[in-house]
Amino acid sequence: MTSPTLLRREIGVFGATLMGLGSIVGTGVFVSIGIAAGIAGPSVIIAVAIGAVVAICNGFNSAQLAASHPVSGGTYEYGYKYLNHWLGFIAGWMFLLAKSASAATAALGFADYLLNAFGVNNQTWLVLTALTAVVVLTIVVLSGIRRSNFTNIIIVSITLFSLVVFILVGVPQVVSSGGENLTPFFPGDTPLASLLQAAALMFVAYTGYGRIATLGEEVKEPRRTIPRAIALTMLVTCLLYMSIAVVTVVVGKEVIDKLSTADVSLAAPLEVIARVGGLGVPVIPKLIAIGAITAMLGVLLNLILGLSRVLLAMGRRRDVPRVVARLNSEQTTPYIAVIVVGVAIAFLVLIGDVKTTWSFSAFNVLIYYAITNFAALKLSPEERLYPKWLGWVGLAACLFLAFWVEQQIWLVGLGLILVGLIWHSLIHRLING
Repeated sequence: MTSPTLLRREIGVFGATLMGLGSIVGTGVFVSIGIAAGIAGPSVIIAVAIGAVVAICNGFNSAQLAASHPVSGGTYEYGYKYLNHWLGFIAGWMFLLAKSASAATAALGFADYLLNAFGVNNQTWLVLTALTAVVVLTIVVLSGIRRSNFTNIIIVSITLFSLVVFILVGVPQVVSSGGENLTPFFPGDTPLASLLQAAALMFVAYTGYGRIATLGEEVKEPRRTIPRAIALTMLVTCLLYMSIAVVTVVVGKEVIDKLSTADVSLAAPLEVIARVGGLGVPVIPKLIAIGAITAMLGVLLNLILGLSRVLLAMGRRRDVPRVVARLNSEQTTPYIAVIVVGVAIAFLVLIGDVKTTWSFSAFNVLIYYAITNFAALKLSPEERLYPKWLGWVGLAACLFLAFWVEQQIWLVGLGLILVGLIWHSLIHRLING
């Protein structure tokens, strides 16, 4: 009989893989590759590869942790089980901070593209449309994981179709250019610093695979399903990103220069490339815009799912009020946690455009996954599915890349870690008398 506090297992390999793709192939591919190209030029191709290597290490470490400890909460739970309550809390705190802001940005991004498609440019309508998206998808998540999964499959299918068409239309230019647009490969006065900053931003574009682990409690046969789903997700995403990065660079330096001055906080750079990069097919920019709209919705849907599950786990441990750990009568949804997450995202939407979200997310997510890799090092030989060196590589790479984002970003991040630790200390003292 299912425990009244545990969610029902309903997701297989296919569903879990599409959940991962829905979390990854969103704001990252439509925004991050363009930002990184503006920073690193043609060497963004290497940045994509570096991000993939770090993400693959983290992905496999997340997979073996989730397979050994398949409960909702992801690294928050792994930190508690394999490390200590301080690191476990920091992981949950970093996840909530980074992903709430990312979800608000995704909602605003969706609204921006949708309104632009109808020729509307009004801040009030932008906020109202974004709020509507948050409300609708919060209701979808409240309806249960099965409907959420079905909705996600539709969204991911449209997004992937638009990106595959973009790649296929760009292939002739890649072939005919003969590498002419790849020089200088390392532009600027500080090419190494630019490459590492771009790699840190690209790493964030891969991090949705953690959503599979976060939903571990709802996955069938977790020890078999989770590793397979993460491996498939990472393989598809890496091939997709590398192809898009090559097409992005080859369309010409003029477009990449424009990306550095374009409004990339919400508008998708790929749409700029499709429109002015000479792809020669007028319908492609519109198709990319449609893909961006569905991608933002996919990100928002999966972030509401992931954030609510982490909040559920934190409620169970009383790091936040225990009421958020309540489930509906069918035991398919932590309904109070979902509502709290929806309200928090809506509040951030009302504040306006969070321009530094991507770099802020980069720092917080890298710290989050550093804790993931550290926890993986503590697995017993019986629990371990992959070599231990993957944990060391992932830990070192995450801590190294975290401090290549802008200084003010990681200083704010460290400050918020301190605030979270003070809160946790007070709560811990109250619980333990």
